[in-house]
Amino acid sequence: MSNRFAIAIAAAVTFAVPQIALAELKRVENKSEFMSLVQGKTLSRPLVRLNVSPDGKITGRGATWDVTGSWDWKNGFFCRDLNWGGDELGYNCQAVLANGSEVRFIADQGAGQAADFRLR
Repeated sequence: MSNRFAIAIAAAVTFAVPQIALAELKRVENKSEFMSLVQGKTLSRPLVRLNVSPDGKITGRGATWDVTGSWDWKNGFFCRDLNWGGDELGYNCQAVLANGSEVRFIADQGAGQAADFRLR
């Protein structure tokens, strides 16, 4: 396990974001709905700030490292390929749920771990 990964895990546990009540969230079904939520906004959680642009780019910071990547919408899922501080996080298609001010990404087409973000 890289030191960067260990630090990130420790930070995530220390600064855990309270989970959004699932009943408050609605599945985002398509790319245009997703873009209407995130365009011009920053996805934020403790130590993480990300921007998702309409041209398929992801930029931001995670802890003290740059985050870059690309994304597309495929078969009802947000599919992204990320690099975090030089480490490839890989390609993953995620279910997206939102309530207008908060977004939840659930890895592995909705079967994996969830990450909650606030829209700012």
